[in-house]
Amino acid sequence: QVQLVESGGGLVQAGGSLRLSCATSENILAFNDMGWYRQAPGKQRDLVARITRGGTTTYADSVKGRFTISRDNTKDTLHLQMNSLKPEDTAVYYCNAQKGIFTMTSYWGQGTQVTVSS
Repeated sequence: QVQLVESGGGLVQAGGSLRLSCATSENILAFNDMGWYRQAPGKQRDLVARITRGGTTTYADSVKGRFTISRDNTKDTLHLQMNSLKPEDTAVYYCNAQKGIFTMTSYWGQGTQVTVSS
């Protein structure tokens, strides 16, 4: 069973930075792609950033230029560097991984809370 464990969330003032990490229980390159999603209270879970096995990245418009997704293949860990944080970035952040050949299986971490104060 694939396990994804997030860490690095917390409380930060607007304009500050946080770095989220997602440790995987398998070789990170076994996944077709991985990403970060976030869910604010009363809202749907939305994509923040994704990275494919080949290294192609995608970002939500709201975080472009502020957030950077990266992968440490030697430590099987996914990161999300978040700079210039805004109160509207406050949410629970979830790590996601997709794996498969003909059928994709999606895996989720337990989530980590990010709170940005104004």
